[in-house]
Amino acid sequence: MATTKYEITYIIRPDVDEESKKAVVENYDKVIADNGGTMVESKDWGKRHFAYEINKYREGVYHIMTFTAENADAVDEFGRLSKIDNAILRSMTVKIDK
Repeated sequence: MATTKYEITYIIRPDVDEESKKAVVENYDKVIADNGGTMVESKDWGKRHFAYEINKYREGVYHIMTFTAENADAVDEFGRLSKIDNAILRSMTVKIDK
């Protein structure tokens, strides 16, 4: 079966302390790995201002991860968990064509 490359960008609340932010990133990297994904890159883009307010925040900490997977299980589980996690303001998943 062919592997597909995905890119997920998510925004962490700006008032989350550095230790908690690191735990959030490690948790989501582990979610991808536990659901059949192979991490290519996981990097911090830093704090950026929004064009508009999201949940009463004007800025957030961006994180981007690129990974490959044979099926969408990792993407689905990330989406499910990120929607109920209060530390995540928004996320966007993109399927990358080779």
